[in-house]
Amino acid sequence: MKIQIEQLKKTIKGVTVLDDINYTFTGGRIYGLSGKNGCGKTMLMRLIAGLIYPTGGTIRINDRVLGKDMSFPDSIGILIENPVFLNDYTGYENLKMLADLQRSVSEQEIRDTLEQVGLDWEDKRRFYKYSLGMRQRLGIAAAIMGGPDIILLDEPINAIDADGVEVIGQAIRNLADENRIIIIACHDKEEMDYLADEKIYMSEGRIVEGAVS
Repeated sequence: MKIQIEQLKKTIKGVTVLDDINYTFTGGRIYGLSGKNGCGKTMLMRLIAGLIYPTGGTIRINDRVLGKDMSFPDSIGILIENPVFLNDYTGYENLKMLADLQRSVSEQEIRDTLEQVGLDWEDKRRFYKYSLGMRQRLGIAAAIMGGPDIILLDEPINAIDADGVEVIGQAIRNLADENRIIIIACHDKEEMDYLADEKIYMSEGRIVEGAVS
């Protein structure tokens, strides 16, 4: 599994948001994007996910050009910004509806995924009663359910306590060990050091630290 980014550029209304991004992500590693708010972390994730297209440059996924050979990555899980679910359904019911759309995730896999992020699949509480940390865990569960090849997590451990960080970290590590590409954005240096194999520092739309693969 490989993502190759070459001379990537994104401008919005004449403002350069990303400029000359060159990087190669390979399966089996957890990559950490770090930098101040507005540095381009989330925009880079959106581009990799195919949610928007670049102004210039290319993103290749296993040598297929995103936006040309494919509209979206074939296998991807995403948590960008706040997770949104149906308020009147349980965590399990929300994931079950997503799984029904994918048609490739069994009920046992849904239960296992919830347990991996520290949620009880039998919990009857509706989503609107979830704490912020529980909502975040469910968002991570939705992103990793089914074991997609590419997993993008924007501030995944926001509002999650120390024990939860360890649980989430282990779940992410297990997926990386299965040759997935995992990219996380995190502003907390200590948490980044714990989660990421390779750290990439961004500033003003450029990568300023982190060796180009």
